Amino acid sequence: MAPSGSRNIKRDCRRVLYWIPVLFICLIVAWSYYAYVVQLCIETIENLGEKIVYLVAYHVFFIMFVWAYWQTIFTKPMNPLKEFHLSHLDKELLEREDRGESQQEILRRIAKDLPIYTRTTSGAIRYCERCHLVKPDRCHHCSVCDKCILKMDHHCPWVNNCVGFSNYKFFTLFLAYSLLYCLFVTATDLQYFIKFWTNGLPDTQAKFHIMFLFFASSMFSVSLASLFSYHCWLVCKNRSTLEVFRAPAFRHGTDKNGFSLGVSKNLRQVFGDQKKYWLLPIFSSQGDGCSFPTCLVNADPEQSAPFFPLHNVFHSDSVVYLETVDY
Repeated sequence: MAPSGSRNIKRDCRRVLYWIPVLFICLIVAWSYYAYVVQLCIETIENLGEKIVYLVAYHVFFIMFVWAYWQTIFTKPMNPLKEFHLSHLDKELLEREDRGESQQEILRRIAKDLPIYTRTTSGAIRYCERCHLVKPDRCHHCSVCDKCILKMDHHCPWVNNCVGFSNYKFFTLFLAYSLLYCLFVTATDLQYFIKFWTNGLPDTQAKFHIMFLFFASSMFSVSLASLFSYHCWLVCKNRSTLEVFRAPAFRHGTDKNGFSLGVSKNLRQVFGDQKKYWLLPIFSSQGDGCSFPTCLVNADPEQSAPFFPLHNVFHSDSVVYLETVDY
């Protein structure tokens, strides 16, 4: 078999394996639906009013959870715009140069007119050799997707997708609604779980579904609560998971709060300006994912845009907006 054919088979096998965590989640959710709706509400609960209230509330949480999960999985991660890709001529020039400094001179010339403020820790222009592009701020190359992802947070195996600019809002809502789903199931199943241990339930298969449903939902609630709290903290600080482990570097050095504009503006960057869309898995994030408002404390001589100290610089395309910062 040709080497290329062998690589294609391995790549296809990996793609199938990547869906196993998603399939596991789907099976757990499908079983929980059967256990709650059929075994608990229909077979066990005798009070009609209680049964209706539980079923209506359950389906609200269930629909929002599935909607957010679907959006997180199937929203395609956004890649850098063509302006950040090197032209054929620039790629040839870069390949001809052997010295790193000469290559950096070429990259600095290309990046001069781009809305880029971050650098590598050594102060060099961030360049992706696999995608042949100058990386926009907060953009990183995903080794699993083999692409540069805008505002990449992490690659999540539980959604088989990169979590980044295009679906970070969906991912946050997925955590929120899955936590509410598990908490609701745990709270409404508790009294029947207690009856299970006090022999207050009839000896049917429903009692075992009720027991395992309580254990599963309560355990998932604990893990989801910690993960959701962590990402709420990230949103409020305007950081990604990658930026927590490695703070973004600017020309004046690393700055973990370089993109933070205050809690209110940080929330709007992820959820948008219109609050009516905040709780819906509909894309409403600000910007294009290639440039972000940043708080700069030192001038960047390589950028063509003017700089005013002690101000927030909001850059969008070729326009720079200034807003005074109170210290």
